[in-house]
Amino acid sequence: MKPWVILPVKEMVGAKQRLAPLLSPEERMALMQMMLRDVLAALSAAQGLAGIAVVTLDPWAQALAGAHGARIITEAARAGHTGAVTAAASMLQAEGVAAILTLPGDIPAAQTLEIEALIATASTSPAFIIAPAHDEQGSNAILMAPPDAVKLRFGEDSYFPHLAAARGAGMAPQILRLPGIAMDIDHPADIARFARIPEAEGTQTLAWLNQNGILNRFA
Repeated sequence: MKPWVILPVKEMVGAKQRLAPLLSPEERMALMQMMLRDVLAALSAAQGLAGIAVVTLDPWAQALAGAHGARIITEAARAGHTGAVTAAASMLQAEGVAAILTLPGDIPAAQTLEIEALIATASTSPAFIIAPAHDEQGSNAILMAPPDAVKLRFGEDSYFPHLAAARGAGMAPQILRLPGIAMDIDHPADIARFARIPEAEGTQTLAWLNQNGILNRFA
């Protein structure tokens, strides 16, 4: 069962407002671009995916997605994370797609092997596989078969509600704790935490943070 990836990406202007205490608007945009580069690189190298769909209206993100051979979807791109994923999942399901994997663009430590582990876990349908954020608040990756198996609702406190929604739909959710995927960057403290994990090594995001002296701001 080969899933399609759904990757929602907001427009870069005004990205990552919660990092404003640490980064300027230009730095926040550059960071988001670096993170998206890392996520798309990990996805593009993963075996077992049917395709990648990037839901965005941002021209820079569209160009990067195209360079990776991803499909660009603009429908509901401004409908928030949940709206974008739901609309894309409905579109893909109508085209005969049997499973989807959705994750955000702000998990630059995501590893190709972690993505492949998610895919390998989905051996039968129906299935609901979830990889939580490091704080068990967010839902950093969800693989579902069929694409409408569970009603999704993303946010900072979505992990346990998603588990409950899956059980309410008659499924036993499978939980994978994947350190790279778990490390999302939303708050200033997340940047320092990201820089300390082994999975960050070799990422374009960590290189950018070092080159621009961002980590020195925590000293």
